[in-house]
Amino acid sequence: MNEFLIFIIDLLKIALPAIIVAVAMYYLVKKHYERDHKIKLLELRQKNAEVVLPIRLQAYERIVLLLERITPSNLLLRVGASGQTAAEYHRVLLNEIRNEFNHNMSQQVYMTEQAWQQVKHAREDVVNLINKTYKELPENSRGTDLAKRILESVLATEQDPTSRALSYVKQEIRQVF
Repeated sequence: MNEFLIFIIDLLKIALPAIIVAVAMYYLVKKHYERDHKIKLLELRQKNAEVVLPIRLQAYERIVLLLERITPSNLLLRVGASGQTAAEYHRVLLNEIRNEFNHNMSQQVYMTEQAWQQVKHAREDVVNLINKTYKELPENSRGTDLAKRILESVLATEQDPTSRALSYVKQEIRQVF
């Protein structure tokens, strides 16, 4: 039994330092790989930011342009009402808003959910304003009558239906950039 104990003690004298060195090496190598992994992740994020940042900026620019284009005063100037009935002009305005929105829908990928919700609410507010104003007109009204009443409604509220969304998007751009 004594010989066995002496053998175990001798074995531990040799193996214990080797085990300690092996464990220490394991942790050092692991720490090195973790640090290397973090550095590579940081480099990847930096390269990603170099590519994505300009795309995000372009997306915000397109959304600001969308909001400006569907702002009632700008929309009415761009889409003239001459020669159309109020019903025809109503359809043209709604179609223009729908097309503008659908054309820029993919930009939501680059925006926060809150900003995109603001954009959607602005579009809905403009559509609701146009619909409400159209419904209040006499049956045989002209497109120019609809345009005039829409502008009067905007002036009465003293705020464009897109102004809140525009402010929010611009504020978000300042935070991101």
